[in-house]
Amino acid sequence: MSPRRNRPRGADNGPDESSAPAGSSLLQRTETYRGEDWVVRTVAGTAGRHYRCPGCDQEIPPGVGHVVAWPMHGAGVDDRRHWHRACWNARERRASNILRGRGAPRY
Repeated sequence: MSPRRNRPRGADNGPDESSAPAGSSLLQRTETYRGEDWVVRTVAGTAGRHYRCPGCDQEIPPGVGHVVAWPMHGAGVDDRRHWHRACWNARERRASNILRGRGAPRY
């Protein structure tokens, strides 16, 4: 009996989206937000870094998968925003004016 094949014979052995490592360019896409095109990248999470989600104003702890988004045109590293995946998906339904307490960090 021959071993089972997961791919059809003659299939391309190049990388595909399902086997791509987290943070690769294959997991990057363009979406529209507030009338602008944004580059959106899914990341697995970083070790030791805390981010504040602009959608819910809560921390994204280290090691938690999330989305990084930035405007496509004229954007630099400072324009990148780290969002929870659910917050990014609900970005059009969320209020744009989130009030933060005085003692809350601004990162």
